[in-house]
Amino acid sequence: MSAPALLAQTAELLDLAQSEFDEPEAVAELNAIRARLDEPLRVAIAGKVKAGKSTLLNALVGELLAPTDTGECTKVVTWYRDGHSYQVMLHPADGSDSQQVRFRRDDGAIEIDLGGFDANDVDRLEVTWPSEGLRTLTLIDTPGVDSLTEGVATRAFEFLDPDDADTPADAVLYLMKHIHASDLRLLEAFHDDAVSTPSPVNAVAVLSRADEIGAGSHDSMVSAGRVARRLGDDPRLRRLVQMIVPVAGLVAETGETLSEREYRQLVELSASSGLEGVLLSADRFIDAPPETPLTSIEREALLSRFGLFGVRVASTMIQEGEVSSSQALADRLVDLSGLTELRQVLETLFVDRADVLKARSALLAVERLCLATPAAPAAERVLAELERVMAGAHPFNEMVTLAAIRSGWVVGPAPKLAELERILGSSGSAPAVRLGLEAAATPESIRSTAFDELARWQRLAENPLTAYDMAAATRVAIRSLEGILADGS
Repeated sequence: MSAPALLAQTAELLDLAQSEFDEPEAVAELNAIRARLDEPLRVAIAGKVKAGKSTLLNALVGELLAPTDTGECTKVVTWYRDGHSYQVMLHPADGSDSQQVRFRRDDGAIEIDLGGFDANDVDRLEVTWPSEGLRTLTLIDTPGVDSLTEGVATRAFEFLDPDDADTPADAVLYLMKHIHASDLRLLEAFHDDAVSTPSPVNAVAVLSRADEIGAGSHDSMVSAGRVARRLGDDPRLRRLVQMIVPVAGLVAETGETLSEREYRQLVELSASSGLEGVLLSADRFIDAPPETPLTSIEREALLSRFGLFGVRVASTMIQEGEVSSSQALADRLVDLSGLTELRQVLETLFVDRADVLKARSALLAVERLCLATPAAPAAERVLAELERVMAGAHPFNEMVTLAAIRSGWVVGPAPKLAELERILGSSGSAPAVRLGLEAAATPESIRSTAFDELARWQRLAENPLTAYDMAAATRVAIRSLEGILADGS
């Protein structure tokens, strides 16, 4: 069953459930689940306090929206949706009616008036903002894990693993600097043991503030890449996330929102002598000698926008003639920050797989609703149909098998396991990607390679010396290859 077909069958299942259940609460919940299928994919951004969640969200949107300070609104789960109008809705924690609240923009970021509500009394804020960056993904900013403020630290856990409801997010982008027990706990909370079993397919880790890993030196991102690869090989993380991408969030945000004034200030700085010496530390840069261009206030503002790493690399690019305009500098900063790579990852692993991830969320919600009322005839009929949908849902079988490989349940040579993961869609669902071909591969090349791969994996599955778990995983990969050939016929 293809992803679109799975989404269509999920919609039909919801139609059946809506006709079977007549309790007002169940009907309302099913209506919300059904509406969710037509919405953009929901991606939660989570991580520790000061991990750079709001900064990364702004970079992904391409606009300064989310506040990055420690104000009240950063303690509340905040949704950012695309829409035709500018609006902020507050949903109280006690379940009372939502209400529109006032807001204003402060240095670009939205400053929201909670209207007398304490942050602990707010379930969530929903910000509707016309933005191309929010067309395909609804981004959800969560409070930091391990906050010292009582109640705030558990918000992310409660959001991703609610006690009596389904996780509102379809996927999660988790920011981390190293592997900590609290990071693993939150990622485990996001995974469930129903429908598709725990799976890393809907989670991607970000090595955040990557420019700080090398103390802000010019090769910081190279060092961050090595750290990310090492963390990505850790078996504790591999079973929970699909990959880890290094990103310098502040540089990414500034690259996306760079002003002409900031560029001119950097040009002036770059033309001065002795700049390398004052860029040895933040204090030296701010309290530079009088002959250094700009005022200390202006230099401090640049530091808050670029970070020491950003000022260093931007001034070097200007000095060496690599860029000659604000747009050229902005493009280079975005690429250098890792944001371009992250966007490609989100496009490949989340957006291209949106139908599967949304269907998974919907089926989980229906299953939970039915299990909450197991004796009801309606629940029995809907569960029977859900099992039928699941039996033919090959995308879910791929997710289960990927999780089994990542968790070490399928044992075999590392190169062969890596090939299996690729065929199952670990790097993307496009046929060329699954087959390890270039993106521009011709249909003939795809078909020929798929035939060769199918024969090779069939021989492995039929070999009596192949271990049972490897043979089972191989059969799922064979079905994926058959799907490629069927779609191309």
